[in-house]
Parts: sequence; C-alpha cells; structure tokens
Amino acid sequence: MANERRVTAITRLIVFLGLAALAVFIYFKFLKNADWDAVTQDVKEVVHDADSLIHDENNKDIPVNRLYEFHPASQAEDVIEHGFFSLEYSEKDEQAKWVAYQISVDNLNKDRVDRTDDFRPDSKIGSGSALPTDYRGSGYDRGHLCPAADMAFSRDAMSTTFLMSNMSPQHRSFNRGVWKELEEQVRDWARAYDNLYVVTGPYLRKRENIKIGKNNKISVPKGYYKALLALGKGEHKAVAFYIPNARQTKPLDEFSMTIDSLESMTGLDFFPQLPDKQEAKLESEIMYNYWMYDADRYEMRLTDWNYD
Repeated sequence: MANERRVTAITRLIVFLGLAALAVFIYFKFLKNADWDAVTQDVKEVVHDADSLIHDENNKDIPVNRLYEFHPASQAEDVIEHGFFSLEYSEKDEQAKWVAYQISVDNLNKDRVDRTDDFRPDSKIGSGSALPTDYRGSGYDRGHLCPAADMAFSRDAMSTTFLMSNMSPQHRSFNRGVWKELEEQVRDWARAYDNLYVVTGPYLRKRENIKIGKNNKISVPKGYYKALLALGKGEHKAVAFYIPNARQTKPLDEFSMTIDSLESMTGLDFFPQLPDKQEAKLESEIMYNYWMYDADRYEMRLTDWNYD
C-alpha cells in the first residue's frame, strides 16, 4: 500500500514537472515577444463590438457609442477629427459645414472645469482656419457649434471647443438667447436618455450678402441647425431644429422639425449609417412626448437672456 502511494506521488510529480516544462516552452516559443498591447486592444474591440448593438423587438442592430458612424454623409476627402468632436470644414465660408459629437450623462455628471477661452486657429485645417481677430469689431459673437459646456468634463475637451473651426458668426441676441436655451435643453435630454448624438452647424445654402473678417472672409449664416439622435433606453428617438440667426421670442418647440425636413433644407444626409428601415422611421417623425421643454428656461430667455 505504501509502495502504491509512493508510485502515485511520483507519477503526479512527473506530470506536474511535464506541464511546467510545457508551459515554459510555450512562453519562450510563442508568448515572450507577443505584442500584449495589441492583444489587449483586440480583446477590447471584441468586447466593444459585443456591447455596441442594441437588441429589442422594435429597434434591432443599431450600433451605439461609435461616433464616427454618425457623421453626415460627406464628399470631403478628410473629416477633421478632434477626439471629442468631428467636423467638415468649408474653406469658402471659413467655418465648419457641420460638427458632430456625443453627449453622455456620465461626462455631464463629472466635475466641471472652468471655461478656457483660449480661442485659436485650427492647425488641422490644411488651408488655414479663421483667426480670432477676424471677428473683432464685426458685431458678431464667436458662436460655438460644439458647446463648451458640453465638453466641460475635462480641460482638454473644453479647450478643443475654442478652436476657430468650431466658431461661426452669430448675432449676440441669438447666441446668448435661443441658442443658449437649446444647448441647455439638449444637455437635459442627454441626461434623460444617457447619450445623445448631435450634428450641428450653420445654414450656408442661402447666405446673407455679408462676410466678416480682415484676414479671412467668413460667411454670416442665415441660421443654424441641430440634429439629435437618442439610442437605447426604450424606443429610439430623433428630432431636428432650425433657428434663424437673430433674436427669437417663440418657444423652442416651434423650431423643431423632422430629420427628413432638415435634410431637404440643408442638402445633408444625417445618420446615414443607421439601418435603412430604422433610418426611415426615425427621420420621418417626431415623437413629441419624448422631447419635453423647460418652460422656466424659456421665460428666462425672454426676460434675461435676449439682447436687442
């Protein structure tokens, strides 16, 4: 009996040593020089892909958390990526045709940084962007397209919004009135629906006979638009807005429209990567009960924010 136990113990030891030798061989043969960063990235991408589809009986296979998939359809050779937002630049207008970005409730809930106010040219614009001095004495605000407050979760993100490619000449009463109200309302919706994909920009198809700037000639848009897409947390939702570049007294809901209507107006194709069936449904209707407005904020605009 003792001999049997001894043989069993020796056998186990031999098996253990054999497995250990095999492990050492595999390590030096295959794993020692492996690119672990690449392996880790591959794993992350697999996990991301697994998490990036929403499946429910009404909305199937719509990708989320992939900002690049929600750019408008573009003929531009290069879409300018700034990490926290993307844009297509119009050289003849010296401003972005559109800016696309995501607002998440997680980022909105982080500690807020102070405004950086570091207006500067965008070095990624090959032809050169507008300059901060181009707006001097024009009577127009350097109006943000991607709002600074949407990116206040980090100093780097905040600072990027002050690139001049993200600026457009806005009437003071528009920028600090109805546009401010809409930006704040959009953040409220992002908190309600966890994430919003936003495409915003100037309406440049019908320009005023006005250009500003000494070094660069910047077109003054007739108005501005936003296209919003909320995925998940129940039924998917979309809505668009167009607001003339002037002081406004009407409530925000009177500026709302379908994505289809905004596409007809601007000539842009918003959210083209959505599955066709879902795109057709989302872009042809407004689910008004999902887009509720803050009446107190509207009153504040009328009494405190509007400028003549």
